[in-house]
Formats: sequence, C-alpha cells, structure tokens
Amino acid sequence: MDSRQLRYFIAVYEQRNLSRAADQASVAQSALSHHISNLEAEFATPLFARKPRGMEPTAAGERLYEHARIILRAMAAAEREIREGSRTVAGDISIGMANSGVKAIGVPLMRAVLGKYPDLKMSLTESLSGATLMHLMASEVDLALVYNPPSEKDLVAEPVLEEQMFCVGTPKLVGKPKAPIRFEELTRLPLITLVHGLSSRALLDDPVLLKRLEANAILHLNSITGMSGALLAGLGCAVATKLFAQEHLETGKLVAREVIEPKLTRTLYLCHLRNRPMTYAMEEMRRLILALIAEQVGQGAWEATLLI
Repeated sequence: MDSRQLRYFIAVYEQRNLSRAADQASVAQSALSHHISNLEAEFATPLFARKPRGMEPTAAGERLYEHARIILRAMAAAEREIREGSRTVAGDISIGMANSGVKAIGVPLMRAVLGKYPDLKMSLTESLSGATLMHLMASEVDLALVYNPPSEKDLVAEPVLEEQMFCVGTPKLVGKPKAPIRFEELTRLPLITLVHGLSSRALLDDPVLLKRLEANAILHLNSITGMSGALLAGLGCAVATKLFAQEHLETGKLVAREVIEPKLTRTLYLCHLRNRPMTYAMEEMRRLILALIAEQVGQGAWEATLLI
C-alpha cells in the first residue's frame, strides 16, 4: 500500500464511480481498477461492492477511508515541513469553533492570519460544539474549540476558560435581570435546549443538572438562528452565556438572570487529535488562539474565567 493507491481509493470512494474517479485522479480507468484490486488483495477483503450504477463502499472500505484521509494529510504536512526547512508558518490549516468562539475571536483571528501569515491558508468552520468535535474526530479540522468534549484516548483536550451560564429570555417571561433565579425555579420555566447528544454537552459542566434541563425542555433545537428567533419571539427561555445573546441584551429585547443554587458553568477546550503531529502552523495557531482568547477575556469582551 502506498500514497498513490490511497489517493486512488479516496477518489473512487468519493465519486462512487470508476469513470468519474479516473477523471478526478487523471488516470486511466483500467489502471484505477487495477490499483483498487491490488488493495483488496493486500487486505484480503473487498473494499467496494461492484454494482451496475457504481461502486458502493463495504464496511472495510468505510474504515479505510477514514484512515486514508488521516494518512495523506499527515504525509502532506510532513512534506511541507521538510521542504520548508525552517519554522515558516505556511500551508493549509483548518480550524473548527463553536458559535461562541467565532463570535468572540473569529474576526481578530482572521485579521491576524491575513496580516501576519501571508503564506498560510486558513479555513474556519463554525458549528454547534458537538458538530465541531465530530469534524475534528473525522480529521476535517486540525484544531477545534469545543465545550465539554468527552474523554477520548485519541483526543488531546486543553481547558481554556470557564463561563457562567444565565437564564436568557424576554423580560416578560424571565423577569428582572438583576434578580438571581434558583435552579429549581428555572426548571419550571418553558425551556429551549440544544438537541440531545454531543451538542447538548456544551450547555453545562454538570451532566446531572443538564439531564434535568433536557427533561423539562419544551423544544430541542439544532440551530443557533432558530434558538435566537425562539427567544426573541418569547416562545421560551434558554440557559446560555451573555455572549450568546450579547446584541439582544444590549437592546433590552432579552435579559439574562444569574442562576444560583447552584451556579451553572461550562468549560471551553482547545482540542486536537493525538495521532496527528503538530505542525508549525498548528503550533502557531494554537498560540494565537489562546492569546486572542486571553485578550478578549482581559478586556471584558468575553465574560469568563481563564484556565490557561
């Protein structure tokens, strides 16, 4: 097995068709078929089911695809670093962030990359925290800012900051912002939460309290836009940070009440995969991201407690 075979395999996997894959890989269809057959012989298992309308990956093919992408990206990173021969920050890097991360440091990060690293091509992906983690685990991003990731042997998770959570909603529904609200009282309000699973983990550090909120929720959403719209329409309230609803808190359309007995918090982590070597670009982006977060917290723009 070599890198060329892996590239050909990925082309067939993604195109699901030998002819289209051959065009993408700029190779004869017969040669492409030959390489796929050699791979299958080497693994002693079929990687594709040949069907009249194309190639359908088998379970073994699905597993190989994930490994192949990681291997080829690591090889490309190694080649770049060896060719550069110095600590030049160059090449491609992909960063995933939960919505709060983009809101707080997205623009400063883009400005810094454009101004300081002209040879670096950065892509920035915003999604719910659970989806961001899945992008990282699938090697679609190199670094990820996520809340409360699960313990995974393949994941390196560095705690960055802790945020306090508030009861956020319209003044009519939530009440006066200066008066704290007890957790028990909060559970009796019409709650809107994120969908169950990895995304919901982003809401709170305490899984027991999180389950109580989920059990009493009237809506489970998988959309930041939908969440904001529902809150503004007075359909319910949410447990969120002040940063999440900053612009609406400033206009008074929404208010945020501190939750007490107990206080609610969540922790943000900067993550990367253990089996992916840290390139110069990744190391520099890690330093830059942490510096920008510290700056925003220090200026009061991001209301949180630094853990770095």
